Order: sequence, then structure tokens, then C-alpha cells
Amino acid sequence: MLYAFLSSIFAAMTAILVKIGLSNINSNLATAIRTIVILIMSWIVVFYINSVNSINTIESLKNIDRKTLIFIILSGIATGLSWLFYFKALQIGEVNKVAVIDKLSLVFTIIMAAIFLKEALTLKVIIGIIMITAGTLIITL
Repeated sequence: MLYAFLSSIFAAMTAILVKIGLSNINSNLATAIRTIVILIMSWIVVFYINSVNSINTIESLKNIDRKTLIFIILSGIATGLSWLFYFKALQIGEVNKVAVIDKLSLVFTIIMAAIFLKEALTLKVIIGIIMITAGTLIITL
């Protein structure tokens, strides 16, 4: 829960910081720059955590099976497309509307998890989906 909460705070900061940063730059170039920063940060974390835990990073990379690698790559493509569209939307739209619409990903995630991962769609979850969707419509329209 702590990590999820921290994630939401940094996601909010991302929207505000990128909106300010997009004033004089193409959104695709901004996405590419952000991606390079994330790439460097991610590898620093991998090597640091692995060195602290005495895990061989190269050996770990060699042991990734094909299915895992394919799905991680597909996830990376989906993330890249999401960021490209998000940055473009932030560049031309209002943060308070773009961020709310972006958070409809919660609804899509729950639905896709039910379809592909067979996760339960309880009455409570369905009511939550309806409320999130209604809230999005109220804020954006």
C-alpha cells in the first residue's frame, strides 16, 4: 500500500512537472528524454539492489525465459505508447482533465484483469468502476 501511495504521488508530480516542461518542446522529444532518464535510473537501481543483495545481474538476465521476456517487451511498448499519448494530451490540454481521463486506466485495468487474468468482478468492484467513470465524466464535461 505504501508503494502504491508513493506511486500515485509521483504520478501526480509527473503530470505537473511535464506540463511545465512541455511549453517549448515537442511532446515526442520530451517523452524520449524522460525515457532516457528512466532507463538510467532503472539500471542504477538494478545494479545497486543486486549488489546489496549479492545477486549477479548478468546471470539474472540470462535466466529470463522467452515468455517472460515477450510480455515484458509488450508491456514496455504499451508503456511507451501510453507516455507518447499522455505527453501529447498534456501539451495541448488541461492537466486537471488529462490526468483524470488518464486515470480511466484503472477501469480498463480492472476489466482486462477480469478478462485475461480471470480476476473477480465483485459487486463492490463494479460499483467502483461505475463511480470512477461517472467521476471522470463529471470532471471532464
